[in-house]
Parts: sequence; C-alpha cells; structure tokens
Amino acid sequence: PVLDSLMFAVALAVAAIPEALSSIVTIVQAMGTQKMAREHAIIKDLKAVESLGCVSVICSDKTGTLTQNKMTVQQVYINHQTMEADALDLKQQSHRYLLYDAILTNDSAIVEGQSIGDPTEVALLEMGRKADIKEDILKEMMPRMEEIPFDSDRKLMSTLHVIDGEKVLYVKGAADVLINRITSSDEEKAVITQRVAELSEKGLRILAFAEKKFDKDTVCPEDEDGLEFVGLIAMMDPPREESKAAVAECRKAGIKPVMITGDHIVTASAIAREIGILDDNSKAVEGHELDAYSDEELVDFVKDKAVYARVTPEHKIRIVKAWQANGCIVSMTGDGVNDAPALKQADVGVAMGITGTEVSKDAASMVLADDNFATIVKAIRNGRNIYENIKKAILFLLSGNFAAILVVLFNSLLGLPVPFAAIHLLFINLLTDSLPAIGLGLEPHSEEVMKRKPRNANESILTRPFLGEIALYGVVIAIAVASAFLMGNKTSAALGMTMAFAVLCSARLFHGFSCKKKGPVIFSKDFFNNKFGLMAFGLGMVFLNSVLLVPQLKGLFKIADMTGMQFAWI
Repeated sequence: PVLDSLMFAVALAVAAIPEALSSIVTIVQAMGTQKMAREHAIIKDLKAVESLGCVSVICSDKTGTLTQNKMTVQQVYINHQTMEADALDLKQQSHRYLLYDAILTNDSAIVEGQSIGDPTEVALLEMGRKADIKEDILKEMMPRMEEIPFDSDRKLMSTLHVIDGEKVLYVKGAADVLINRITSSDEEKAVITQRVAELSEKGLRILAFAEKKFDKDTVCPEDEDGLEFVGLIAMMDPPREESKAAVAECRKAGIKPVMITGDHIVTASAIAREIGILDDNSKAVEGHELDAYSDEELVDFVKDKAVYARVTPEHKIRIVKAWQANGCIVSMTGDGVNDAPALKQADVGVAMGITGTEVSKDAASMVLADDNFATIVKAIRNGRNIYENIKKAILFLLSGNFAAILVVLFNSLLGLPVPFAAIHLLFINLLTDSLPAIGLGLEPHSEEVMKRKPRNANESILTRPFLGEIALYGVVIAIAVASAFLMGNKTSAALGMTMAFAVLCSARLFHGFSCKKKGPVIFSKDFFNNKFGLMAFGLGMVFLNSVLLVPQLKGLFKIADMTGMQFAWI
C-alpha cells in the first residue's frame, strides 16, 4: 500500500505539472520561425518571436524599405532652368560637365545589364548611358587621382581628375549641405534652395553637384569649400505598392510607424504622407533639432513625431531610447555599420538582407530577406499569432491538469477510492496531453490579432481572466469525470476508475477543439482548419479505444469490463 501510494503521488505530480509545456513552446516558436522565413523574415534569436508580438513602434528607414529602391532620374536643374533628364545635350559644356560629375563621382557599375552598387549611383549611370556616355571609357580617360569618400557627417563625396590640363575636384552630395559650400551669390543660392524645395515636395530625392578647379601642379586640398555650382539631379524612388496597406495595418493594430531617413525633410515628408505615416496629428523634424534636447526632454518630444530626416547614427539610438522610455517596445531597421548600436538598443533590431552589411546583420535579431517594410508587419502578425497559440496550449494543459487534481481532491474528501491508477495518469500525460497541445500550438494564423493593441511586454501570461477561464474549463471537466466515477463505482471501484479515466481522456481530446477559439467551434469552419489538431484528436481516440477494448492492453492499464450502455455513457 505504501508503494502504491508513493507511485500514485508521483504520477499525480507528473500529471499536475505541465512539464511538456517548455518543449511545446519551443516547437511552436521553431515552427513559427519557419513560417516567417518563408515570408522573408529570418529570425536569428528565438526570443525575438515573443518580442515581435509586443512591438508598438516601428522605426523604419525609407529607401528600399518603404520605397522600391529603384531610382530613376526624373528632372535636372541646370543653367537656371529645370528640364527632363532626357533633354541633356553633350554638345553643351554645362550639361557635359554635370554628366561627368555624376559618373566620375560614382562607385557603382552596370555589368551585362546587372546593376552593382548603390541604386542612386546606378540611376546616374543609366542617365549617362541615355546621353550616350560609356562610363567605363570616361573613367579610363579621366582616371580618379584622389578621393574624399562619402560619410554621413559631411554628406558629400569628392573625386579629383585631370580634364583639359586642369585638375578638377568633382563633388556630389546633399543639396542643403552643398549649397553652403558654393561661391554663388545669396540670390542664386535662394533660387537653388527654392528649386530644391519644389522638387522635394514632389517626393523626388535631390542630389547637388559642384566642382572646383586647380592648376595642374596644385595638390588637391582636403577641404570642399569654395565650390562652383554645376546643377541638381532629381530622382524618384517610388513607394512600394504594399507599404501603404502595411502602414494602415500597423495603425489598426495600435502600432506607430516612424520613418527615419537621411533624406531631405521635404522629400521624406512627401513620401510619408503618401503612404500614411505622416498625417495631421504628427510632425516631421530634422536630426539637428534633436541636439537641442536632453535625453529626458526627448522622451516627450518624440511622441508626436512621425518623420525624422537628415539623421545621424547617433540620432537613431537616441530616438530608440526615447521611445523605450515611453514604455514602448521598439523595432528598428538598419543596413549600415553605423546602425549596429541602434539595432542592439532596439527590442527587435531588423537588418536588411539585400543591402545590409554583415555588421548590421550580426547586431540584429531579425533579417529581412527582401528589405521590405511589409515583411516587418507580417512578422509582427506572426509573432502575435504564435503567442496566441501558446496561450491556447497553456489553456488546454492547465485546465485538463486542474480537472484531474479536482477529481482526486473530491474523492479524497468523500473517502472514495482513488479515481485513477498511476498508469492512467502517465498515459494521459504522454498522449492526450502532448499531442493536442502541439496541435493547438500549430493553429492557423488569424488576421484578428492585428485588430488589437500590442500587449504589455511586462504582463504575465496568466492574467486574472485567463486563470478564470482555466478554472471554468477545469471545473466542467472535473464534474463530468467525477460523475463517471460515481456511476461506475456503484458496480465496482475498478469500473469507476475505468470510466473516470476514459471520460478524462476523451474530455481532454474534445477540449482541444474548445480551446481553438471563443464561442462555438463545432458548427464553424474553424472545426476543420487545423490538420494537426484533427490528427492529434484522431490518434488520441485510437489510443484510448485500444486501451479500453484490446484485451492485451486492458490488463496492463487495469481496465474493467464494461457494458455497451456504460461505454455509451463515457
């Protein structure tokens, strides 16, 4: 008797503790990451799956993520007039020098129809080809002697060449930066600034070009001041078709989309308005404005800002920290080496799979294989669904275990025989627990999760309403099992135990369906939408009926003989 009691106590402890839960959660997360990978979101850190479901702010780059990253030159401003790019004429020296500047300050290439390098520079090469300039021949005729590479602080790139016996420094860069370095009069600068504003309001990205000439024997200085203005080139990078819908889905899901870009504020604002990030309730700011605020002041400053233009990597990390200080879970995208600190700081760092550097990918917890903002939203939807499926599995496991404990307590309080043998509880734990729980963890994903606000990351999964739901299901199952035991116990304790065991097993198998959704399931399309759940139910029923009906198993599982009516009652 002592050994039997010990065995039963151990078995009850095994049945009461959902030790399969940790493995089920891992399986569900792993299967979820496979689904995300098929949708171009590669998860590097399994913990990020849960964090995705809590994301309340997405800080996204513009170029290539919200836009197509397929630059085409639209218009050119040269000689005080704006013209179409196709109107450039090599016979005019000013036009020719603008094309030289665009092609020589260029590290990209087009090889056998394939673009290699930055899309902005590729667009400049394509513009040159339309004007019948072969960039490889031009670079061979005017080789690069020296170079001052582009960096995010200067926002300029310069290269030195010898043309017609003179050393010429060609410069390209951000219009608002380059205008401050040219020798034009204030009136001319005002006109150029006006043209930049007009083109930017159309959503065009503007690059400015300038040059500086030296005597042939003069060594090129490191500074880029005193430049002669050459012209402006305006490019279009159209928004991705799916960006607008993805932004709308974000807003519906209680997620704030934020654009962070190095582009001009007018260009960024035009694109942001077109896809729905910027509206009448939000504002656009430039990165330098952040420098006037302390980290504490920035917490309130960022609340109504939806676009951050002309930002540096240092600004990005401050923006992320400010949103986090507001209690938000932040996802941050980045592709450069300098973005790595901001990606590490974000709750979910997202690197670009196509344009991203290895450093940014190493720092991120998720990589976008298609560099697409809409993929982030899909990943968040998947993260929320995975969390919901884990909750369904927990509801199933805990309510069933609670029912078993209630029945044992009921019998103990009434002085009745134990309702289950140790082998019964182990059978339930191994088969009718784990299989349906895994099936619930693999429930098809629903769009409904994106109609709710993000959950609080600090909120326990076992909330009071959820515990109440577990208790309710547990009590209902326990009443059915205790009733079956009492019916069978009128004949014998062995029959009572058999009927209690059979009802608990079958109740848990059917309970897998009731955990799928709130409300009736049996008459809805959701009843058949999960092949894994149906397989788990079918296998469970086969195992249970094998134990109840196969003579060789009946002795092993201490199953009493039953009449047809008793079997029907089960």
